[in-house]
Amino acid sequence: MALLYSGPARAFDGKNIAANGNGRDAPACSACHGEQGEGRPDAAYPRLAGLDSQYLVQQLNAFAEGKRDNETMHPIAKALTPDERQAVANFYAGLTTAVVAEPKKADDKAIAIGAALASRGDWSKGLPGCGQCHGAMGQGVGKTFPKLAGQSSEYITSQLKAWKDGTRTSDPLHLMTGIASKLDDKQVAAVAAYYATLPAAKPSTTPQGSKL
Repeated sequence: MALLYSGPARAFDGKNIAANGNGRDAPACSACHGEQGEGRPDAAYPRLAGLDSQYLVQQLNAFAEGKRDNETMHPIAKALTPDERQAVANFYAGLTTAVVAEPKKADDKAIAIGAALASRGDWSKGLPGCGQCHGAMGQGVGKTFPKLAGQSSEYITSQLKAWKDGTRTSDPLHLMTGIASKLDDKQVAAVAAYYATLPAAKPSTTPQGSKL
């Protein structure tokens, strides 16, 4: 078994790439995202476990092509071949991993405000509930609307702010740009706190032919 992993990672071995990199220019995904894709709430590195594989591939492609701005992820995604990106996405999509505790627990009032915004929105601002796209309890909908349940508060906050200030623009039809622009800082923090308290969504179905 040691000989199998002594050289560059095999193109379709997503588990090995996640743990060890691809043997060329892409380092191990686990260095930032955790051994089981649990993420690092303390550093705002997102949870990848259980996310839809097609969504993950779309994000890796966006990083590689410079359509999604991130100075760390751009060279890493670019160093992965399309087959390797798909393999890594398949691996993470099939994981069931416990949610990592937040460094600081949000207060109950903020969580309640976030829950209300997620379910009902704020129609005084023309703001629909997050659940209308991301599903009840943040379970996600297909490849376009990712799972939010169990994602770290710091990461959700950072991405909502990125949409607000225009540094993230790869969302379909700029839906999130419009949504985020209507949220004030208190609402951003509340929504992020709420989703971070939810149990992790069930993993996405692993695509046929994937190798974990």
